Amino acid sequence: MKSFLPALFATVTLSVLAHAAPVSLFDGKTFDGWEGDTAKTWKIVDGAFVGGSLQEKVPHNEFLSTKKTFKNFDLHVKFKLVGTEGFVNGGVQFRSVRIPNNFEMIGYQADMGDGYYGSLYDESRRRKALVTPDKALVDKTVKKDDWNDYHIRCEGRHIQLWINDVKTCDYTEPDESIEQSGLIGVQVHGNGKTEAWYKDIVIEELP
Repeated sequence: MKSFLPALFATVTLSVLAHAAPVSLFDGKTFDGWEGDTAKTWKIVDGAFVGGSLQEKVPHNEFLSTKKTFKNFDLHVKFKLVGTEGFVNGGVQFRSVRIPNNFEMIGYQADMGDGYYGSLYDESRRRKALVTPDKALVDKTVKKDDWNDYHIRCEGRHIQLWINDVKTCDYTEPDESIEQSGLIGVQVHGNGKTEAWYKDIVIEELP
């Protein structure tokens, strides 16, 4: 009888090789591989990127972004958003580009903040939420002023978001002109006495 084990082993091996091993994008100590306003807006505290201030309002949106672009991936980011005044908001930017000579980025954002948690926002392009989850679901899921996990999965035009393992977004991009690769970034929104914290940024690139 002919054995199917070699063929099965080859299939499993190819499947494993097709997925890159998960890697950390942030070493918890330096800004290596990232760029942004590290002189004033962004700092590293206790192994986390921290954007903004609780003492003075952030004047405008600020982004810390990777230097490398990514297309299809599974991304996990732990985040914590705290604030005392004004617009308390942040987000994880992906498949995005920087606007030349400007502080803004263009692209998709996994949004953060009251009324925005779990939403897929189109930053500086369509300037609207593409998907907004049920508020009751979000209120039960998000731990305010504490650490949460954002899980972002992009495969082709299919984008999915989870917060703390609860799915908040399942979206397929209908506009074929929109680029489906780009930078990953973290944001602190302007006009608030806010700190946006991000750590344990781990990505697994997909075929």
